[in-house]
Amino acid sequence: MFFVVPDGVDDPDRVSGGNLYDQHVRDGLRERGWDVRMLQIQEAGGRPVARVLSELPDGAVTLIDGLIAVRESDALVAHSNRLRIVVLAHMVASVTQGANPGKPGGSLVDREREALRAAKRVIATSGWTRAELISRDIADPDSVVVATPGTEPAAKSIASRRGGRLLCVGVVAPHKGQDLLVRALGQLTEIDGWTCTFAGSLSAAPGFVDQLARTILLSGLATRTEFTGVLDGGRLDDAYGRADLIVVPSRNESFGMVVAEALARGIPVLATRVGGIPEAISGSPASILVPPEDPWALEVVLRQWLGSAERRTELKAAAVEARGMVRPWAATVAVIATLLTEVALTEIARSAAAVSA
Repeated sequence: MFFVVPDGVDDPDRVSGGNLYDQHVRDGLRERGWDVRMLQIQEAGGRPVARVLSELPDGAVTLIDGLIAVRESDALVAHSNRLRIVVLAHMVASVTQGANPGKPGGSLVDREREALRAAKRVIATSGWTRAELISRDIADPDSVVVATPGTEPAAKSIASRRGGRLLCVGVVAPHKGQDLLVRALGQLTEIDGWTCTFAGSLSAAPGFVDQLARTILLSGLATRTEFTGVLDGGRLDDAYGRADLIVVPSRNESFGMVVAEALARGIPVLATRVGGIPEAISGSPASILVPPEDPWALEVVLRQWLGSAERRTELKAAAVEARGMVRPWAATVAVIATLLTEVALTEIARSAAAVSA
């Protein structure tokens, strides 16, 4: 099976939810005996996707990361009859980039529709993503299967007495909403004993990062906040292990892998009610959801959290209980392996029928 992914999928300085998902799929399929050949595509320069696909053998099962599929939709169309293409849709590109049919950027919707309809099947990483793809007429309902992200086994986080260790994980960029959290924190400076760590890449949106830095200085938060840059492996585990509360202030989110990672460690979550986040929470009372684009709502909940030991104890107990309900990556990979097998066998059967006819 050929797996076409963005360049740097294993680069520790370019950690993202999509890259982590791709890694787990690759490694999980290999553990199940699949011969997975990774083909990394540079965003600029290097070999065009069309040429990469042209070099694959006829009938090859080809899983393509959605970021590449949408960007290079014409290449997928050109090879759709020759290859058994499956697209892994981490997100709805036209939602993430604010494009809708009939509005500026609508061509992105067209490319997304073209790419997904050129595929034999589509893997969506959340039920929300599947529903959006269908409601926007981007993908055929019968073609889309959901394989939500899993989590690795993780040690339980130990809560501090004051509950003031806040953690926000994700690339520092507008769609992750760190500016909303900073605005909320700026109203809490009279409360002692809390800090907030922001873990994630600082290179994706440098202008946004600069504005955040200015806001933090003006709000008197310089000694209460820390931006660590990308954390991976043991360093990220350590950050989770020190956290009392995970805050996810996203403006859009296809699933919310950070939420699942937090609950796997028994850490309560404060998050915005957007995209697939409610799905990631799966009804757990360990999580509090607030409206998006609402720093006041974040402030209110954080005041309640910091001001009530009883509330913190209640949410922590619910988070520890939620650890037993997390989904392992093996379950995610099993769904994908089944779909890829069906694609391969279906195409073999069709080819055999055509020959006999």
